[in-house]
Amino acid sequence: MSNKVIYFAGLNGVRAIAAIAVVISHITIALNDFGLNPHIFGSFNDGTPKGFMLGGYGVSVFFVLSGFLITYLLLCEKDINSISIKKFYVRRILRIWPLYYLYLFISISVILLYGLDFNIKTLMLYLFYAANIPFILEIGLPFIGHYWSLGVEEQFYLFWPWFIKKTNSLLLPILIITIGLVGIKLMLHVFYPNSLLESIIHVTRFHCMMIGALGAILLKKDNEFFLKLVDNKLTQSFCWGIIILVAINKFHFISVIDNEIISVVGLFLIIGQIRKRNRIINLENNLFDFLGKISYGIYVIHPLFIFFFSKFLSEIAVNVYWRYFIVYFSILSTTIFISYISFQYFEKIFLKLKKNFVVVNSTPTKKEFN
Repeated sequence: MSNKVIYFAGLNGVRAIAAIAVVISHITIALNDFGLNPHIFGSFNDGTPKGFMLGGYGVSVFFVLSGFLITYLLLCEKDINSISIKKFYVRRILRIWPLYYLYLFISISVILLYGLDFNIKTLMLYLFYAANIPFILEIGLPFIGHYWSLGVEEQFYLFWPWFIKKTNSLLLPILIITIGLVGIKLMLHVFYPNSLLESIIHVTRFHCMMIGALGAILLKKDNEFFLKLVDNKLTQSFCWGIIILVAINKFHFISVIDNEIISVVGLFLIIGQIRKRNRIINLENNLFDFLGKISYGIYVIHPLFIFFFSKFLSEIAVNVYWRYFIVYFSILSTTIFISYISFQYFEKIFLKLKKNFVVVNSTPTKKEFN
C-alpha cells in the first residue's frame, strides 16, 4: 500500500453543487403535488419545466467527477504494482451497495403501503443495477427512478478497471472512444431523432465519465498544454459563467450535447479547484466539505422526502411565495439532516471496512467527522 495520501482540494464542493442541483430539480418537477406551479423557472417549447434540466446537468458533473477520481486512483495503483480488480470491486460494493439496498427496501415498502404502481419484473432491474433500462423505457418505479445513474456507474466499472489495467497507452484510445460516442449520438439525433439508440447513449453516458478520465490522465502526466488551457483565470471565469447560466435555467447551447458541454465545464472546474492558484470561487470550506461528504446520501434518499412532504405541505394556508420557500427549505434541510445521520451511523460502518481493501490512500476531505 502507498503511504502517500492523495487529497484533491475543493472536490467536495463540486459534489455538493451537483447533489443540491439534483434535489432542487426534482422538487421543482414535483411542485404540482404541492399545489404550486412547476414552471416557476420557465418552460421549454414542449412544456417541460426548465428546472428539469438542472438535475441532468448535476448527474453529468457526478459522472465526470467519478470518472476522474476512479481513473486517477487506478493509475496511481498501477504505478505501485498491478491493479487489484478484486479490491477495486470490494471498495465499490462497500461504498455503494449498503445505502443503495437499504433505500431500495424502504422505497418498495412505501410503494406497497400506499398502493402505488409496482412491477416485480421492473424491480429485478433495480436489484441488479440495471435501473437505466426502466428509465430509458419510461417504466420506472416511484422513488427510485433516479437510480438510473447509479446503474450507469456500476455498469461502467464492470469493464473500466480491466481497461485501465490492460491498456498501456490510455489517452488516445479513450479520446477516440469518447469522440466516437458523441459523434454517434449526434448522427442519431440528426438522422434518427428520438430513437431508442439515441436515448441509450444519452442516458448511459459512459463518454461523460471518460471525459473525467481524460482529465485524470492529463493531470497525472502534468500535460503542459492541457493545464495552461484549463488552469487560468479566463477559462475558470468562463466555466463559472456557464454554471451560473445553468443555475438560473438560461443555459441552452446545442441541446443534444448540452450535457457533454457541462461535462467539459465540470472537468475544467475540477482541475481549477485542485490546482488552487487560479480559482475564481473557492469551494474548499466547511459547508461544502460537509455537504460533499454526505452527497451520496443526499442524492439517494431525497425522493421519499419530496413524497412525504407533499402529503402535508400542499394545503398550508400561507402566502404562495412562502409556500415555495417552505417546500424547498423543508425538503432540502430534512434530506441533509437524514443524510448526515445515514453517513454517521450507517455508511461509516462499511467505509471503515473499505479501508482494509485500499491500495492507494485517498481522502475526500481534510478531516473526518468525529
